Amino acid sequence: MTKETGQKRQSTDDLIALLDAADRLPGAIALRARSYDLLSAEPGTSAVDVGCGTGRAVAELAERGVRAIGVDPSEPMIDVARGRWPEADFRVAGAYGLPLPDASVDAYRADKVFHELAEPERALTEARRVLALGGRITLIGQDWDTVVIDSDAPALTRTIVYARADLITGPRAARRYRNLLLEAGFGDVTVEVHTGVFTGPMMLPLLTGLAEGAFSTGAITREQADGWIAEQWARTEVDRLFLALPMFMAAATTPR
Repeated sequence: MTKETGQKRQSTDDLIALLDAADRLPGAIALRARSYDLLSAEPGTSAVDVGCGTGRAVAELAERGVRAIGVDPSEPMIDVARGRWPEADFRVAGAYGLPLPDASVDAYRADKVFHELAEPERALTEARRVLALGGRITLIGQDWDTVVIDSDAPALTRTIVYARADLITGPRAARRYRNLLLEAGFGDVTVEVHTGVFTGPMMLPLLTGLAEGAFSTGAITREQADGWIAEQWARTEVDRLFLALPMFMAAATTPR
């Protein structure tokens, strides 16, 4: 194994560990359950989970009696999913080219996916193709401009949040969900906002990543990044960390 390969594997392992920890939070469990309800995920129906990662949603849908398929462009993620849920159907594919026939599934789910897409409209065209008439779609994700963090340096915090958001392909995709769905021809569009509040150390890697991302763009100095990160660590030690993260959930129906 080369050093570069080892570093990539460690990076993937770290990401999976972070995702697993986030998935186990009560708020995340409730959010997934709500998304299944919005999909009308009932026994005997079929669904595709786009950007399925390590496959937890696919497994939970299967527990509901849904014939679920998980797709993700990351082979390492799909390998982990297959290892964890060997009876499930996982495939390597992206949102623009789903390995499914026309009108073949009753539900389409994409959780924390559309902010990674340069062409969300193209992904929704593909969603329309694979969804049966009357099928349901649910999109879940955060607006990267909307991260609420308590800090003694509010102006610097705004700079950090916005600079990190600018590194995302589509940082404001979530606020566009409703209009994107309407413009793609979906009907019965609804939007909900579920806000997670975090006060413990689990979010320190996220906060550190925000500051490091802002530093990488030149928006803040090394000293500013280190000082801001140190403040957040200090807040954690005295139980004063506060982060609120609104998650947007849009649902719609394919016209009959």
